[in-house]
Amino acid sequence: MRTEQGHAFGPNIEPMQKALVWLRRDLRLYDNAALHHALKNNAQVWVTFIFDVRILKPLQANDVVNGGLAHDRRIDFIWQGLQQIDEALRKQGGGLIVQFGESTECIPKIAQALGVNTVYSNHDYEPSAIARDQQIQTSLEALGISLETYKDQVIFEKKEILTNSSTVFSVFTPYKNNWLRTLREKDIAAYECTPKTGQFAEIPKVLITPFPSLESMGFCPTGIETYLPPGSEGGEQFLEDFLHRIDQYQIGRDFPAIKGVSYLSTHLRFGMLSIRGLVREAHRRMLAGSMGATIWLSELIWRDFYFMILANHPRLADGVAFKPDYDNIEWESSAHAKTLFQAWCNGKTGYPLIDAAMCQLNQSGYMHNRLRMVVASFLTKDLGIDWRWGEAYFAKHLNDFELSSNNGGWQWASSSGCDAQPYFRIFNPITQSQKFDAEGKFIRRYLPQLDKLSKKSIHAPWEAGHLELEAAGILLGRDYPLPIVSHDEARKKTLMRYSVVKKVTLEDSDA
Repeated sequence: MRTEQGHAFGPNIEPMQKALVWLRRDLRLYDNAALHHALKNNAQVWVTFIFDVRILKPLQANDVVNGGLAHDRRIDFIWQGLQQIDEALRKQGGGLIVQFGESTECIPKIAQALGVNTVYSNHDYEPSAIARDQQIQTSLEALGISLETYKDQVIFEKKEILTNSSTVFSVFTPYKNNWLRTLREKDIAAYECTPKTGQFAEIPKVLITPFPSLESMGFCPTGIETYLPPGSEGGEQFLEDFLHRIDQYQIGRDFPAIKGVSYLSTHLRFGMLSIRGLVREAHRRMLAGSMGATIWLSELIWRDFYFMILANHPRLADGVAFKPDYDNIEWESSAHAKTLFQAWCNGKTGYPLIDAAMCQLNQSGYMHNRLRMVVASFLTKDLGIDWRWGEAYFAKHLNDFELSSNNGGWQWASSSGCDAQPYFRIFNPITQSQKFDAEGKFIRRYLPQLDKLSKKSIHAPWEAGHLELEAAGILLGRDYPLPIVSHDEARKKTLMRYSVVKKVTLEDSDA
């Protein structure tokens, strides 16, 4: 039977539909909205990932090691996760097309070379990513190829959860209540992503290229897999472990020395775990009466909340305060302020809990959530340094860096964001340490030079007696720094600093 105009079996039969799935922050082959729709509507499907030089180039200046290679745990983590995806696709007759270049150039070229009808991907909410996708869509349309994107990394997006007056929420609790009232089983149902035999198509020879090595892209191995196993396999391993502890989450989540949190944030950030699966599990346990699951679900809703805030207020990506008046605050900017900031970065402030937290971040790319709040408060309200400096440092070092949550967290701590803590609420680093690391176990783990101090003195070594310091082998200023600022004096300066946005009162919830 003759073929006509590309039709396989004559003009009245639909041609074979072909699709390209472009993975970005959804690095899994299960419960993936874009992959589901591609498999549902096409006979042949290919999968690709682009290491975008526009994203990687700024990271290549981070922590350059011998040989001029950059040390970035996230790139290593992604790279290893992609190995798992490639292996899984090869077992099903396909393979992962991985390229190092600009997505705006690579995606149209790959789609054209494959002869696909449609490129499928999932929504991204960052302004730069939206602009990128619009550019790619225009290029694809010129080739007669469509771009279809889907909601995947959140449960509710953009304007799906609104106030009774149909406006965007800016306060979390009413948003959460509406979120929970709106939630239906279909919102968290898993997308079926099982391919038919042969549906994952073999990669054409013209697109078969070596999997780019970390070194070829300017990065070095980091060893992150030794404590954070990558890919969906690693995520499922951590999830299984957490589900044995989830019912106690509300008790343990504030104490950094114990295994109280989920440790799933990095896998969730890169889509190696499905948000729908996590919410499904948390919601089911909440309905069964688990307080731990209830609190953890609230944390997942905070994630949706910050995505919603960024989607509706894209100006936040430009470094402005959610509350415009807070951009009038005069932050410390002298050479001394830069010295203070560097001490904060290096974990040398003289406040053990702050320093231990920063050492944890610098050594592993992770920081406990309670400590993120404490160190952010210290930077902005004890040192008087612009929250944007801290936001940028976290963006550079956090394995689970997420623009919306990172921006939301820093603006919350500095009181400039939506539903932020009051400007007069200033965390006391000593009482926070005494309350949440009473035995000093977390501090000792990251500041071993303080190990021999008593559980009383370890929170404020400068208050320890001379004999105790001598017995511990500690000379302040040599073995451990003296405090770079007085908390009591800093609190007074902060209240004055914030007087430009609100009349300063004598109230101060020095938590």
